[in-house]
Amino acid sequence: MLKILAIGNSFSQDATRYLQQIAAADSHPLFARNLMIGGCSLERHAGNIRSGAADYQYQEDAAEGPPCSLQQGLLAEEWEIVTVQQVSHLAGMYETYAPFLGELLEEVRRLRPEAKIFFQSTWAYEWTSDHPGFANYGRDQEKMADAIAETTAKIAEEYGLPVIPTGALIRRLRENAAFDIRKGGRSLCRDGFHLSLDYGRYAAGMLWYAVLTGRLPETAPVLFDGADPALLSLILETVRKICR
Repeated sequence: MLKILAIGNSFSQDATRYLQQIAAADSHPLFARNLMIGGCSLERHAGNIRSGAADYQYQEDAAEGPPCSLQQGLLAEEWEIVTVQQVSHLAGMYETYAPFLGELLEEVRRLRPEAKIFFQSTWAYEWTSDHPGFANYGRDQEKMADAIAETTAKIAEEYGLPVIPTGALIRRLRENAAFDIRKGGRSLCRDGFHLSLDYGRYAAGMLWYAVLTGRLPETAPVLFDGADPALLSLILETVRKICR
């Protein structure tokens, strides 16, 4: 069974919420956990490496979990995949990555040299977001999305990391009226920046499953109450296009 550890924050919590259920529905179960500190930046992860602070929750399916340190999380299982990311409001700011990303990658490789490391490229905030970090991008969704995409490309090349393009998926979905709030569609964010508990988290989970396993279900499984099969199918088809 494939074992995946996300080192992140609430954005990796969003992305892993439905990951195990999607895999199970496709008859290829996997084991996924999230090391979560809300709003955790690469700089804080690097500090936690040095301090060994047990500040993380070891989460399954976005549920509250026991405390642990980053090292304890890395040693909890023989992880085959480890994911890393920058905190959302700094994701498009290249100067915030060094030296912290390098320190985190070094620790992952020290404790789990066999693991493949992926970088999650996060998403731009909703147009209506009141997150203070949105000001870094002039409170412009397109500007934030562009900055994240450009920074991700630099980071991926510099550190040799394959990318989970969650931000690109959310951007593509927002091009459809069904998910464009300016055209009366539903928001893929629940509070202006975290993914919605239904379609937003589902979309991220579907993309993670596709990128990390190379598989996709034939049809979109229904995993939450009130799901619109047409919207689930739209998400599945958009993930297919992103992964081509």
